[in-house]
Amino acid sequence: MHDPDAELVRRIGAGDSRAADTLVRKHLPRMTAIGRRMLSNATEAEDVAQEVFLRVWKEAPKWREGQAKFETWMHRVALNLCYDRLRRRREVSDPDAGVYAVDPAMSAPDMIQAQQRAAAVRGALDALPERQRAAIVLCHYQDMSNIEAATALEISVEALESLLSRGRRAMRAALTGAAGDLMGGVGDGAA
Repeated sequence: MHDPDAELVRRIGAGDSRAADTLVRKHLPRMTAIGRRMLSNATEAEDVAQEVFLRVWKEAPKWREGQAKFETWMHRVALNLCYDRLRRRREVSDPDAGVYAVDPAMSAPDMIQAQQRAAAVRGALDALPERQRAAIVLCHYQDMSNIEAATALEISVEALESLLSRGRRAMRAALTGAAGDLMGGVGDGAA
């Protein structure tokens, strides 16, 4: 298995801060994205990403290439940090966190509808059990293969596929109900 980060990790392990900067620039967006998707909070996501790279710096000297790609290990660390934060807070997420950018060329009604759809997807994702959410985030938002995602979650590919299937079903059910809510006001009161 070829690891595209192997040389950077070797250099980081030897104390090369420029290699660390390169690795951070390469992977920071993905580590922050996984935190945002799992935690629905941009500030916490940045904290998670920062902690991932602190661990990279500490663990790089011990890394042995071959078992998994280094990026997969970083995803595992990010997921564990997110799980820890979710266990600690067990409260409702900030409703404004994770708001998606909307095309400024959209009309106001289309923009509102897009924001409502994004909020419904965010709510459906947030409602999933942690492991189903992690599987969906890794495969659909982080673009990891099933094998990479299963490795990051430390489960078999079959178990990952089961989590994905259950997660997709739950989201579909939640979004089907939300679609009716989003369309509830359309056509009402026009007489």
